[in-house]
Amino acid sequence: MRALRWPATVAILTLAGLSGFARPALATPVVTWAVCPEDAQVECGKMRVPADWKDPYGSSIELQMARRKATDPARRIGVLVVNPGGPGGSAVNMALDGDFFSPEVRKRFDIIGLDPRGVGRSAPVLCSQTLVDAKPSPLVGSAAGFAALADYNRRLAADCTARSGPVVRHADTGSVVRDVEALRTSLGEPKVSIFGASYGSLIGELYGDTYPGTTRAVVLDSVMDHSVDVDTFLTQETASVQDSFNEFVTWCARDARCVLRGRNIPQLWANLMVRARAGTLEDPYDPPAKLGEWELISAAFSAFYDPQWFSFAHYLEDAAYPGKASGRAAVPPIDITPNSFPAVFCGDWSLPVGDFTAYRKRIDALAKIAPQVRASPIALSAAAGCVGWPSPPATPQRRLAPAKMPMLLVNALHDPATGHAWAQQVAAQLGPSARLLTYQGWGHVAYSHSPCVKTAVERYLIDLTLPVPGATCPAVEPEPFGIG
Repeated sequence: MRALRWPATVAILTLAGLSGFARPALATPVVTWAVCPEDAQVECGKMRVPADWKDPYGSSIELQMARRKATDPARRIGVLVVNPGGPGGSAVNMALDGDFFSPEVRKRFDIIGLDPRGVGRSAPVLCSQTLVDAKPSPLVGSAAGFAALADYNRRLAADCTARSGPVVRHADTGSVVRDVEALRTSLGEPKVSIFGASYGSLIGELYGDTYPGTTRAVVLDSVMDHSVDVDTFLTQETASVQDSFNEFVTWCARDARCVLRGRNIPQLWANLMVRARAGTLEDPYDPPAKLGEWELISAAFSAFYDPQWFSFAHYLEDAAYPGKASGRAAVPPIDITPNSFPAVFCGDWSLPVGDFTAYRKRIDALAKIAPQVRASPIALSAAAGCVGWPSPPATPQRRLAPAKMPMLLVNALHDPATGHAWAQQVAAQLGPSARLLTYQGWGHVAYSHSPCVKTAVERYLIDLTLPVPGATCPAVEPEPFGIG
C-alpha cells in the first residue's frame, strides 16, 4: 500500500505463436470505475489481469481498487499508489480512510489503493476455517511433529487452491508489481508515486527496481529487506522482537501508570511461559480457552506493534492472576476464511530450514538471542509455513540495484516486525539516491506514530525533498488506550 478517466487501448505486447503465426496482441487491462458504496467521494475500480503473467493468455483474475481523487485538480501531481502491508492488509480500505494522509497530500494526489492479488477484494485466497484453525505451532519438538507440519502445509495449499484457484500459486509480490504497472498503463500515467508500509514496502522496492523509468517517488515505511538468507531473516527478526520486549520492560519501570510497575516482569513472563508449556495458562480474555507458548509469544508480538504497552501490561496481570478479567462471548465458526499469508510469503521467500534436526537447531539458536520471546512469530511462521509448500517461490530474495530516483525510507528504532537493521541494509543497497529517516521511538509504521515523520514523508511526496543524511525524529511516548 491519481488518474485519467479513460484507459489506454494500445497494444503493449505481441507474442509470436507456434509455427511462425503471430498471436493476437495483448491489450492493456482496462479499469472500470463506479462510486464506492462505502464513500461517495471515492471511486471503486475493477481490472482483469492474467493469473500468471508468464501465461498472459491463460486464466485471469479480477483485481479491485479504490481511488480518492485529488481535491485540488489544478495542483494535482499525479497518482499515489498505497499499500498497508500484511501481507493481507487491504489497500482499498487504506484509500477509503480519508484521514490517513494530510489534506495537502489529498489535494495533490489521486490516492489509489490496489488490493494485491490474493488479498482483500482482489481474488482473495480463501481456505477452510477449520483447517486454518488447526495450524500447528512452529515450535515443533520432534521429527514426527516436523513431518506433520509439512503435511499440514501441503493440505492447506491444496485446500486453498481448490477454493481460490490459480491465484494461490501466483500471489507473489513480483506479480503484484506487474499488476501495478498494468494499472499505471491503463490510467495513462507517465509515472506513479508509491507509499508502501510494512510488507507494502516490498511492492515499492520491487516496483522502483523493475520500472525505474515510470517511478516518480517511493516511500518505504517499516522496511522489508528482501535480500537476507533464512538464518539472517530469522535472527534479525527475532532480535527485533526481543528488543521490543526489553523496551516494554524499561517503559514499565519508568511509567507509574504501568500496572506491573515494580514487579519482576521477566520472572512473571517466565512463570507464564511455564504454565503455557504445561497447558494450564488460561486466556484471560477468552476463558476457559488455554494459551500455549506460541499464542503467548504472539500476543506479545501483536502488542508491540503500536505499541499497546498499557493494555499488554493489563493482559499479563490478568493472565498471571486469573479471575479478574471478564470473558468474551465465543465467536461462531465460519466455513471459510481469508488466508493469504502463506501463499504470499512462500511466493516471495526461499527459506530452506532443512530437516528436523537443522530446524530445531535454528529454533534453539534463536532462543539464545531472545530468552523471553524465543522467536519472531512472523518470521518463524513464515519459515515453518513454507515447509512442504508445493510451489517454489516465484520472486525469491535478491539485492536491489542502486535507486535511479530519490527514495525515502523511514523506520522506528524499536520496530518488532521490520527491525531498524533492515532499513539500514536496504538503504545501503539503494545507494546515495535513497535516504533513511529514523524514528527514535517504538512500534510499526512510523508514519502513524510521529508527526515529525509524517511531515518529512509528505514534504518528500509533494516536492521530492529528502531529509538530510542521518536525520532522525524524536520518540513520542505512547498513551494508554485499548484497555479492558
